[in-house]
Amino acid sequence: MDFTIIAHAVEVDHGVKRLSMRFIKQYAAPGRARLSVELCEQITQALDALGLMTLPRQLPTTEGEFVFVIKKDSPLGDAVAIASSVAMMEKMGIPALPKLFERFPSAVRNLT
Repeated sequence: MDFTIIAHAVEVDHGVKRLSMRFIKQYAAPGRARLSVELCEQITQALDALGLMTLPRQLPTTEGEFVFVIKKDSPLGDAVAIASSVAMMEKMGIPALPKLFERFPSAVRNLT
């Protein structure tokens, strides 16, 4: 998996890039017919090694879906990391900010 072109695209766009899963799959496994959960986990790990994260955090297996690829070492990356931590605490039953995810119900799904 060679994601250097994606890393450069994120850098050029000031730390964030919206990409389709079809585009990401072209660089991850061009010969594969479909995205699987295992392949999406490998993609996440490869992007992580390049200092990148995705939103939603768990990549979709549908090629028509779009995700944001974010540079971890950026203000937006910091905000997503903090929000992900708060979402994980909420999911574990430890509310860090009361009623936060009642106001933003889709946030828990995208951040965990």
